[in-house]
Amino acid sequence: MSLVRQFLGLILYILNTLFWFVPIFICGLLKLLPIPALQRLLSKMAKGCASMWVAGNNVNQKCISPYQLNVTGTESLTEKDWYLVIANHQSWVDILVLQRVLHRKIPFLNFFLKKELLYVPFLGLAWWALDFPFMTRTSKSQIRKNPKLKGKDIETTRKACEKFKTMPVSIVNFVEGTRFTEEKHQRQNSPFKHLLKPKAGGIAFVMQAMGEQINKVVNVTIHYPNGVPTFMDFVAGKAGEINVQVELMPVSEKLVGDYSGDNEFRVQFQGELNRLWLEKDARIAQQAETTE
Repeated sequence: MSLVRQFLGLILYILNTLFWFVPIFICGLLKLLPIPALQRLLSKMAKGCASMWVAGNNVNQKCISPYQLNVTGTESLTEKDWYLVIANHQSWVDILVLQRVLHRKIPFLNFFLKKELLYVPFLGLAWWALDFPFMTRTSKSQIRKNPKLKGKDIETTRKACEKFKTMPVSIVNFVEGTRFTEEKHQRQNSPFKHLLKPKAGGIAFVMQAMGEQINKVVNVTIHYPNGVPTFMDFVAGKAGEINVQVELMPVSEKLVGDYSGDNEFRVQFQGELNRLWLEKDARIAQQAETTE
């Protein structure tokens, strides 16, 4: 039976993706026309299609690959606000779970992408149609060679995000920077039992570029009591149970500042992020003990 679920589920994910990719891609092509009013309309249309894509995936999960989803903390969320979404990362399944839990509760989930991804055939144009922010990151060695580059990447990203001043947005950041595995956990010598060390640079970059626009943080903790599923296990309906805790937080002074140029702020930011990760680790440990 699991093989049948896996086959049907995979086919439906593929068909749903292809079906909605076409109108999103067309919106991207039409957005190349330098008409601001038309571009804004096409952005809304593209996001509407992407929302329907998520809705289709959610139906697939409920009907073909069912699992018990336990969610807390989403009561105060709204589609009319600006959010930074942070979460622990264990599997590509995390993205599907986040989309299901937050679908139509907050604006469509956007990811910061490297500028080079804009040139990926077809996908780059689709991401652009969905207003995914493309960022440039200048390395320390490049800045040493040319000091004028300092701060330029922040300014470029800030300009790319100007459209969000009038359009509510949700920016997602997996703070650990990679998926959790026992091997990575041991290699890092992580002080957390269930998490990798949080990487402050990425989230600090987002807040430095968009701090004036984002006014709330959605702190998501994902736990798989039956073990972390692979995507194919998930499609086969073997996830069993998934716990998701959502904490809505205001954006405090501790999260907005010049991370690259202010040493005092950098230490403060890293301390605040480590505090959040300690709390997240404790939540997962408590859930794991309850499951045993």
